[in-house]
Amino acid sequence: MNIFALFEARVRDALEALTRSGTLPEGLDLGRVVVEPPRDPTHGDLATNAALVLAKEARANPKALGEALAAELRADPRVTEASVAGPGFINLRLAPHVLQDVVRSALADPAGFGRARMPGGLVNIEYVSANPTGPMHVGHGRGAVFGDALANLLVAAGREVVREYYINDAGAQVVVLARSAHIRYLQALGRSDAVVGEGLYPGDYLIPVGQRLAAEYGDALADKPESEWLPLVRDAALAAMMDMIRDDLAAIGIRHDVFFSERKLQDSGAVGELLGALRARGLVYEGRLPPPKGQLPEDWEDREQTLFRTREFGDDTDRPLLKSDGTYTYFAADIAYHRDKFLRGAREMIDVLGADHGGYVKRMQAAVKAVSDGEATLDVKLCQLVRLLRAGEPVKMSKRAGEFVTLREVIDEVGRDAIRFMMLYRKNDATLDFDLAKVVEQSKDNPVFYVQYAHARARSVQRQAREAYPDTDFSDAATLARAHLGLLADSGEVEMMRLVAQYPRVLEAAAAAHEPHRIAFHLYEVASSLHSFWNKGKDLPQLRFVNATDRKSTEARLALVEAVRSTLASGLAVLGVTAPDEMR
Repeated sequence: MNIFALFEARVRDALEALTRSGTLPEGLDLGRVVVEPPRDPTHGDLATNAALVLAKEARANPKALGEALAAELRADPRVTEASVAGPGFINLRLAPHVLQDVVRSALADPAGFGRARMPGGLVNIEYVSANPTGPMHVGHGRGAVFGDALANLLVAAGREVVREYYINDAGAQVVVLARSAHIRYLQALGRSDAVVGEGLYPGDYLIPVGQRLAAEYGDALADKPESEWLPLVRDAALAAMMDMIRDDLAAIGIRHDVFFSERKLQDSGAVGELLGALRARGLVYEGRLPPPKGQLPEDWEDREQTLFRTREFGDDTDRPLLKSDGTYTYFAADIAYHRDKFLRGAREMIDVLGADHGGYVKRMQAAVKAVSDGEATLDVKLCQLVRLLRAGEPVKMSKRAGEFVTLREVIDEVGRDAIRFMMLYRKNDATLDFDLAKVVEQSKDNPVFYVQYAHARARSVQRQAREAYPDTDFSDAATLARAHLGLLADSGEVEMMRLVAQYPRVLEAAAAAHEPHRIAFHLYEVASSLHSFWNKGKDLPQLRFVNATDRKSTEARLALVEAVRSTLASGLAVLGVTAPDEMR
């Protein structure tokens, strides 16, 4: 039950009534009309901007239009008060039974409460896509958690989602990987002159790869020319790296439906096919690019090139498709890859990338628009850096990778839940300070503990109720549905009901904006309301969740606690965080 959607429909009905009466002209654009929580909860339960956003188009005074709309809304038996504030906002106070009905709705279908049915076709979310040349670091972890939570969020909103990992297994970096693994292979054979030189990957993670190669091939690869051993060593090293990456992803609860190989894409001829298709449409030409303003980038070339007309689709400049040596640019391969996604049915694409890919956004959005004839869209979500701290001090070195702290090291130290929640408790495009000491603290200042503790506390209340009333099963939905929710009149109880009622709207808005951090923020508010009322009951015994001498108030509060608990469980599931029944 989404009361915001219900009352947005009611506001639209009221606007239609004003149109029929001649107060408003016909044909107004209602696309900007919203119903949302008021900024100050003391002003009411809901607020709408309808009068404010329609006044100019309707050539009406926003205050007068607000008064006319408020009069229409007061006729609704679910509305006890409709008042106009400021330049035309309308605040609505609802009859108590409306929030009570939300609680009953959450009790009736806890698994489905808050879930939406957003329209749209297949969504392809590409996330992680770390180079398979070593273990993942904490920055990879942020994109991984963000992409996975976004996929969960869109599924909760009723969308069909494909989770995809693009394996960058073509290019110079995999040649360096193969050479690095070959050195470890020679070391496994006992070659004292085998040294990891400059420009190779120095981490110890390639030592087991070298040992496996030695066990499989003996010294057969030791003295062969690079052209013969490199393909074998490359494939073995890539397979080992991807096994390691999949294992690390599994440890943090992340899965993918598709692992897509860049090398296979190129070997299939898809990039050449793409260029042919673009040429046939007149979107490729031979020409020169003007030098960019400011300092020239290293890859800028003052020569005639094969260019893609990306400016026609919103980019700042046309883009090269071939390098000076005749090979394809990375951009050409990326276009072919996104075209492949489109041909596989994706009409909405989301790429989760590091903040250093900011220059990639416009060109790829233009490319997707071009190759799909405008049928597909691309949203690029950039994840900012993670600063890893311990009690406020930077953590720099890894025991395993030698150059950075690996994601697996952090998982082993603080656990999956702390990583996932804290990676999502800040917007993706803001730098994140991740303090290894603070994320395991048991305090209100640690959001993951605070939210999980609220869920565990709700379970504790239910256990207390069973002890006080052993003849009643307070986990039974039918029992709770019969509770007298009209007894929930304290401001703390009303606040909990309001926050439960807001959850469906938060989930839908977060899904539409591709912003899972909104769920984390809302869960903290829900948890805070539960903890606050618990503390209130310590000072005022009549407000305790369980009262052994007042069955009716206990039943009502247990119904509310279960609605709060199911909201927390639902939101935590979207974030991929466990909802514990007990905290130790």
